[in-house]
Amino acid sequence: MNQAVRKFPESNRSAEYQHLTLHQDAKNAIVWCYMHAAPRPCFTPELLEELNRWASHLRCQAPEKKLRYHVTASLTPGVFNLGGDLDVFRKLIFAGDAERLYAYARRCIDVLYANMTGFDSDVTTISLIQGEALGGGFEAALSSEVLIAERHSRFGFPEILFNLFPGMGAFSLLSRRIGTSLAQRLILSGKVYEAEELHAMGVVDVIADDGEGELAVYDYIKRENRARNGFTALRQARDSINPITYEELDKIVRIWVDAALRLEARDLKMMDRLVARQARGSRETEKVA
Repeated sequence: MNQAVRKFPESNRSAEYQHLTLHQDAKNAIVWCYMHAAPRPCFTPELLEELNRWASHLRCQAPEKKLRYHVTASLTPGVFNLGGDLDVFRKLIFAGDAERLYAYARRCIDVLYANMTGFDSDVTTISLIQGEALGGGFEAALSSEVLIAERHSRFGFPEILFNLFPGMGAFSLLSRRIGTSLAQRLILSGKVYEAEELHAMGVVDVIADDGEGELAVYDYIKRENRARNGFTALRQARDSINPITYEELDKIVRIWVDAALRLEARDLKMMDRLVARQARGSRETEKVA
């Protein structure tokens, strides 16, 4: 791990954000956004609220601050993000509460879409993965323009194991990167993939040696800066050919909510096991911290 970079966010926590640590590298026009959700390293309602608040701030401030790059990473050792808050899902599904389930999912796609669109500014978004990115964590990683992963990192969509699918952008984002057929195969497999496997498929953009992720981010930015006009113009061309709209994401979320409410007792039992997995990830993190 590059302590020279990682130490900065630890000293920049504020009362405004309890689950995010932010650091601005003004010299390189970068903002680093490190997640550290509690009590589990997943998209808790509290983390989603802070991410949406941060996105709103960036929409207003990115042009004024001449921000060029936004990096999403994690301060949780070994975990980028374990996905949706399955404990919340389970309770809302058990209660048949479609309205609150949809509200949670909308907050997820609000965050994803803001990152996808560079906060309505000329900002290149980067995800740095230094551990596990599962379910919604994998979706969040895919929402960035650039996905950089350390070699030990692992990715997967476990939703099919409890008879559901990842409904907050996975199919749209993967299809744009690797085509619909391969995206569908990857999602339905329920398999956990190594970073190098996904790099070979074209899902991961840059592989970094373990502990060198932050340096890889700076190396990538140095390359893009040499031809930034070309990079951004090509992305605009891609978006015009293969757009992902908020309406598309919202329509898929509604399909996901309907499917979630059809889950049976055996499916919820499997979800219980994954809730325990998320909690275990949190306890393991506490031992390391």
